[in-house]
Amino acid sequence: MSDTTTTNSKPGWFSALANPTRFIGLADRIIPVLAVLTAITLVVGLYLGFTAPEDYQQGSTVQIMYIHVPFAWLSMMCWGVMSLAALGTLVWRHPLADVSLKAAAPIGLVFTGLALATGSIWGKPMWGTWWVWDARLTSVFVLFLMYLGIIALTRAIDDTSRAAKAAAIITLVGAINLPIIKFSVDWWNTLHQPAAVFRLDGPTIDPSMLWPLLIMAVGFTLLFFTLHLTAIRTEIWRRRVQAMQRIAARRADGRTGGRSEGHVR
Repeated sequence: MSDTTTTNSKPGWFSALANPTRFIGLADRIIPVLAVLTAITLVVGLYLGFTAPEDYQQGSTVQIMYIHVPFAWLSMMCWGVMSLAALGTLVWRHPLADVSLKAAAPIGLVFTGLALATGSIWGKPMWGTWWVWDARLTSVFVLFLMYLGIIALTRAIDDTSRAAKAAAIITLVGAINLPIIKFSVDWWNTLHQPAAVFRLDGPTIDPSMLWPLLIMAVGFTLLFFTLHLTAIRTEIWRRRVQAMQRIAARRADGRTGGRSEGHVR
């Protein structure tokens, strides 16, 4: 991976982040700050969530909402970030766009899996079953499979450039699932409750529950960006190590080939 910026990159911060060395330096400064902010926000959110009043119908089981909803939100947001990275690969040819996409996929897989797991735990006492094949749950499960597919694809193709283009195309096609997940409860008759926070007529949740939920959402969003930047930095270093290993292997092969030819002569 080259450390030089390309001449056709966009000016300013966009082209600056095309330089892996400069990106690593920036990440080294940002990650500790994000980690501290993440810890503080999550601690405050968890405290407010566990001290918030119980729901008059769901009782104390409503407290799982404070982690389930952020997990579900991030499962979709992560694919949105990957879609932007896919555009960066296909349209802007940004050198680190494919790195961002590849680094985000495992994080999105974990958040989606946790959203499904916490949703099942919450659904058991409310619906009387761990799982139903309704529109919202099924579309989120499809998202989980899409993350698995992207991870498998990027690991199956050795050519980094080919893997990046294939993953970018599939990511953009898979983005069709995001509005399906969002509006599935409005388009179809499902067990899943409709949106209660992001509504045109305003949230329907009591402020004593809304604020802890929003703080937890911010905390988990900060956690995503902390993990994402760390994963991008790690992937850059991994590719550098691989490049150095290939160079060392070619040099070793060259020296060995030269000695063998001289021995024959």
